[in-house]
Amino acid sequence: MDLFAEILITVCLVISGMFGLVGSYGLLKLPDPMTRLHAPTKATTLGVGGVLIASMLYFLVLGNGLSFHELLITLFLFLTAPITANFIAKTQLHRNVPMTDLPKTGTGRPWATYESDEARAEAEANRNA
Repeated sequence: MDLFAEILITVCLVISGMFGLVGSYGLLKLPDPMTRLHAPTKATTLGVGGVLIASMLYFLVLGNGLSFHELLITLFLFLTAPITANFIAKTQLHRNVPMTDLPKTGTGRPWATYESDEARAEAEANRNA
């Protein structure tokens, strides 16, 4: 049983390392900030999550029992990484893409990133015209 557990833990660690490597490579080599943002948020989240799962398996099978610390870290990581990526993407979009270059929403309202008093007034003026 110990050999199977060690192999399973090793596989989790190797897969996690590969995700981390792919995410780091994507961060360096992808062409623009929006695609560059995608690589580390997805790949390294899975990489760190896999390391934490391997740690949980280690302590469950070979250690002193089940450890909930890793489960809580994994949960926190899976909840916060997409939110952080969303904030970074919205900031990138808001700073570097003019509102006129975006496609129409089809509702007469602007994109949520550009939702402000000026944007609302502009949408109202377009609707009344």
